[in-house]
Amino acid sequence: MNHHVLIIGSIALDDIKTPWHEERGLLGGSAVYGSIAASMFAPVDIVGVVGEDFPAEHLEMLRAHGVDTSGVERRAGQTFRWGGEYRQNMNDRDTHFTELGVFAEFDPRIPEPWRDSGFVFLANIDPELQLRVLEQVRQPRLVLLDTMNLWINLKRDALIEVIKRVDAILINEDEALMLFQTHSLPEAADRLLELGVSRAIIKKGSHGAQMFSADSTFAVPALPLRKVNDPTGAGDTFAGGVIGYLAAGGTLDESSFRQAIMVGSACASFVVEDFSTRRLAALTPGQIQERCDRLHDAICCERVVMPERVPVPGKR
Repeated sequence: MNHHVLIIGSIALDDIKTPWHEERGLLGGSAVYGSIAASMFAPVDIVGVVGEDFPAEHLEMLRAHGVDTSGVERRAGQTFRWGGEYRQNMNDRDTHFTELGVFAEFDPRIPEPWRDSGFVFLANIDPELQLRVLEQVRQPRLVLLDTMNLWINLKRDALIEVIKRVDAILINEDEALMLFQTHSLPEAADRLLELGVSRAIIKKGSHGAQMFSADSTFAVPALPLRKVNDPTGAGDTFAGGVIGYLAAGGTLDESSFRQAIMVGSACASFVVEDFSTRRLAALTPGQIQERCDRLHDAICCERVVMPERVPVPGKR
């Protein structure tokens, strides 16, 4: 069984500003966060593109985590750069700039040995590029898709085509509602399932995540944190934890997916504690286990047994 996780997405340098702090030139990108989280559990191969300005030590850090970066192409030009500012609640943010650089010409080419990867994470990139990836991989056991509101607005038809060809989708609540122009999250999940995915995983930010399948619904809360320093990459980290855990275990039943959602939530709770990948890069399996245990305790209770109604005194 091939337990390798293939991840295709952006590799970026970010400028982040919060109400309390600001930093520039930070390592970011959907493929980066997803790869580090997934590498906690399984071998990871990453496909992306960087420019001449991308620091070599970032790739060395990924390799130190067991991520194969031979699919990362370095081109003449500038690395994809994004700058954003978070508002006081740390859930909402404003984009100050997006400079695609060499990412504008990104054409993912999957190395031949990686086309047989058992697990594929299509991180947040143009859905037309995601379709090109699907044309190159051969019978993966699980394809997990992520997307964003930009592609819903600009390339909805291509995105719908990708959704029809994957096993599971990871999407935030606002995007799911936007995609189908509804105010009902269960209705949006039903529409996703009708397109052919077996699992619709809805990210709800600081309120956790919810997973829908044809015959079940599962919800996991976000761990309460005293302070959030930088939410950037939390969703990608969540996705990396989910697919890495599933790849390591090799089973794709309901129980495994529920545990994977808890693992993803635990991983995401760490990445927000510091800027960029710093906290994530220092993470250990034992720390993930401890937070998974806390999540289990938070959602676990005995089955409710309805008591007989207490009679009103003096009445029969």
